[in-house]
Amino acid sequence: MSKYNPCEYDPFTFYTAMKRPCTKIFLLFLLLLLLYCYSGFRMIGQENPYPETVEKVNIFILGGQSNMAGRGGVDDKEWDEYVPTECLRNRRILRLNENSELEEAEEPLHSGIDVNKTCGVGPGMAFANAILEKDPNFGVIVLVPCAIGGTSITAWSGSNSSLRSQMIKRTNEALKYGGKIRAILWYQGEKDTETESASYLFPGEYRMFLCRLYQELKNPQIPFVQVALASGQGEADWLENVRASQIAVKNVITVDAMGLQVGEDGLHLTTNSQVCLGRMLADAFFSTIS
Repeated sequence: MSKYNPCEYDPFTFYTAMKRPCTKIFLLFLLLLLLYCYSGFRMIGQENPYPETVEKVNIFILGGQSNMAGRGGVDDKEWDEYVPTECLRNRRILRLNENSELEEAEEPLHSGIDVNKTCGVGPGMAFANAILEKDPNFGVIVLVPCAIGGTSITAWSGSNSSLRSQMIKRTNEALKYGGKIRAILWYQGEKDTETESASYLFPGEYRMFLCRLYQELKNPQIPFVQVALASGQGEADWLENVRASQIAVKNVITVDAMGLQVGEDGLHLTTNSQVCLGRMLADAFFSTIS
């Protein structure tokens, strides 16, 4: 009788073994195990950017014009791509992108939103990082960028304003992911300092904007944190007209940007100023919940 040689291949024996139910179950188990391991290896180093606990999702709406959209580090329509430490990515800071999808936020925050313009550093990322620095248990932050450079208050206040409608739409899209709107951050008015007439129209149009915004949001309890202008585009008196109107508005929180450094264009905040503004906005927000 010949001895069994484990190295000798017998097609018939192999075929018979493969037909056994226990062998089929074992091979199926092995296949599933391999698939599980493969997917696990793919997930190593990949972090899920989506909120996991709905109760801890905090939504912030960012509106206005270019200084909210961010022009920090932008010169001659080119962004220098410098991102300060205070504006770095954080797994707990998300943004609603131009496709109404949540993704991990990064500078430029308004990329894809303030289109046909060069976006740079704005106050949003510095704001969010400052919130988490002050309160590590704050949860997930969802930033909803809506600012559009070069827009006047009348572009936001009209009864059929497409900008305000888009802001409301994006807010509702963010709410579909769960969570709560914690505040609206607003920085606008430079465009309304271009002419004397625009600066005098500003107070009424601004009040109309706020009235219609809150009617459409259907939530009068959302804090509104505005930035009083640091710069203008016309005469100093026209800038003061708009600033005085902003500061006189009741039932809003005001952060005064006057004194923050602006760039060579005399209009847009520098990167460092945007970081300072973001931290000032965070302090202002915490004053609403203290």
